Amino acid sequence: MGIAAPQIGIARSAAVVMPADGAPVVILLNPRITDRSEETDEQYEGCLSFSDVRGLIPRPLKITVEATTLTGETTTTEYVRGLARLIHHEIDHLDGLLYTARTRTGVDPIPMEEYRQTGRAWAYE
Repeated sequence: MGIAAPQIGIARSAAVVMPADGAPVVILLNPRITDRSEETDEQYEGCLSFSDVRGLIPRPLKITVEATTLTGETTTTEYVRGLARLIHHEIDHLDGLLYTARTRTGVDPIPMEEYRQTGRAWAYE
């Protein structure tokens, strides 16, 4: 789960991501994706901006992100699979995009009730 500053009315390039696996919280200040893998997958995503639907979104399996630390240093970090997906989603918010901008043509979001019945969490081999 994550949230970007613009979602809560703060005009800053900042986001916070809480990984599902209990890993440390990721703080993103002025993040920029500098590289992305050619290999992608599609998973359902939701968003706090409209929580009643889920969309099937293709994203790269690996991204490299340059960001600023709380102490002002620039770092470069590589993220993979689910964490790459979460971070890419939040950086999209900072770039003014919602996940619906990334859906394939003809693939509509599904209602939350239908998504819950799929029983599918993000899965990676």
